[in-house]
Amino acid sequence: MADVRASIDDLDRQIVALIARRFGYMDAAARIKPDRASVRDEARKADVIAKVKAEARVLGLNEQQIAHMYDQLIEASIRYEMDAFEKLRG
Repeated sequence: MADVRASIDDLDRQIVALIARRFGYMDAAARIKPDRASVRDEARKADVIAKVKAEARVLGLNEQQIAHMYDQLIEASIRYEMDAFEKLRG
């Protein structure tokens, strides 16, 4: 069990590093987007969730669970980007 937990801990570190990388793109988006209203893009959110559901299906994962996780990730990303936008423009 210790080996399994160590492997999970390693994966968690990798996932957090990928989230940090994703948020780096949110910083870039905050610099590019012209106004606060453009930070939330429901069409893009739906597109991302559809893509990850399709990938979940290919991998034999529960699509709804993955969609829920991504909904949470995207909402956190939007909050992060909104904060970055506000810091840049005050």
